[in-house]
Amino acid sequence: MSENKKIEKINGVKGMNDVLPADAALWELFENTVQSVLKSYGFQQIRTPIVESTHLFARGLGEVTDIVEKEMYSFDDALNGDKLTLRPENTAGIVRAALEHNLTYDGPKRLWYNGPMFRHEKPQRGRYRQFHQVGAEALGFSGPDIDAELIAMCQRLWDDLGLQNIRLELNSIGDAEERQQHRVDLIAYFEQHIDLLDAEAQRRLYSNPLRILDTKNPSMQTMVNNAPKLFDYLGDESKSHFEGVQKILRHNCIPFTINTRLVRGMDYYNRTVFEWVTDELGSQGTVCGGGRYDSLFSIFGGKPTPACGFAMGIERLLELMKASGEAHNSSHCDVYLAHQGDEAQMQSFVLGERLRDAGLDVVLHCASASGAGSFKSQMKKADASGAAYAVIIGEDEAAVNTVTIKAMRAEDMDNNQISVPFEAAVDHIVNQMTGTTDAIDCCDDPSHIHIHH
Repeated sequence: MSENKKIEKINGVKGMNDVLPADAALWELFENTVQSVLKSYGFQQIRTPIVESTHLFARGLGEVTDIVEKEMYSFDDALNGDKLTLRPENTAGIVRAALEHNLTYDGPKRLWYNGPMFRHEKPQRGRYRQFHQVGAEALGFSGPDIDAELIAMCQRLWDDLGLQNIRLELNSIGDAEERQQHRVDLIAYFEQHIDLLDAEAQRRLYSNPLRILDTKNPSMQTMVNNAPKLFDYLGDESKSHFEGVQKILRHNCIPFTINTRLVRGMDYYNRTVFEWVTDELGSQGTVCGGGRYDSLFSIFGGKPTPACGFAMGIERLLELMKASGEAHNSSHCDVYLAHQGDEAQMQSFVLGERLRDAGLDVVLHCASASGAGSFKSQMKKADASGAAYAVIIGEDEAAVNTVTIKAMRAEDMDNNQISVPFEAAVDHIVNQMTGTTDAIDCCDDPSHIHIHH
């Protein structure tokens, strides 16, 4: 290769984004909060493969859904010719795993997942080709109480995250027989207004007419609003189930709006469907959606099993957290260790391990390409780290076995520095951070205290 030939830079794939350290704290806050809420309702985590059989999604989601027709990343396995797909959603994979491992043999299960999904669509704010979802699936529960519990769990999450501009839209799409009768009448209605249907609606007319109700085309809104409503076709059982969901939500003061045009995008849904929506994110207003899918186990060849669940888009919710001004701690350590000289470096390594034994997050200054750096440059890094304290060990401190502790976030910046014996440094910092005065023997019981953000 010629020395003058420019090496081409390789960029990431369009719509598949890096999560950089500056955003990591917000992701961690969201994921920790979600895990805490789900655990408090008795949900257990399940992890399924990113790659599944293409047939799984074609059968489960529906051959004529947008996801299967236009958005899946599918390919043939070069080794054995299997048709595989990067998962565009995870409910189908959860049901596949439940059937394969007979998870509901001893009773219903509450499961949750977290991970990347893949859809080939136009990247825009909060909507990417690789995106991340947290979802919950309640398998084996038939009553309206589990539908309401899933919704209440979402409400608790919004409250814990401090999100207020999210509203609940609710509907029932009934059972298969009710939807079939509605479908016949819906097609007949749209045929009477064929001139008003855009190209996409005409394409869907006989394959998936229910999705026409979800159109965003302004010129079709009046006609669609006057279309037969599936809600009017519900039988007594479907109505009773839906009224049961509403009763529990009202009793728990969870507000909702009934949206009779809400249908969701997968064929496996029945009865309760819901979406949490916001006006803060432009056209990408849905941040969480779900509902009941009692037929999916049978579609996959299993014993009929009632089920209900939801999925929420992490990127969209993070955008909403930012838009709502939710503060998050960007600090990545409690203590920053600055040092100068060989002996000071050795003592800093020892002190760093003792502080970590006490449950603190510690960054030890290490040399960069330009060298170890002066104390001035090290203290700039300490400030940028967000650390509560900087511990300084120079040649003078090392010679008399002391350390200088500087409170980086103190209101009184003139009296924020103290010199303490090396052996007392851990106790002093932990006591300051916890407000305790008892001595702490970090070596005897390092597990008794944890100070994390």
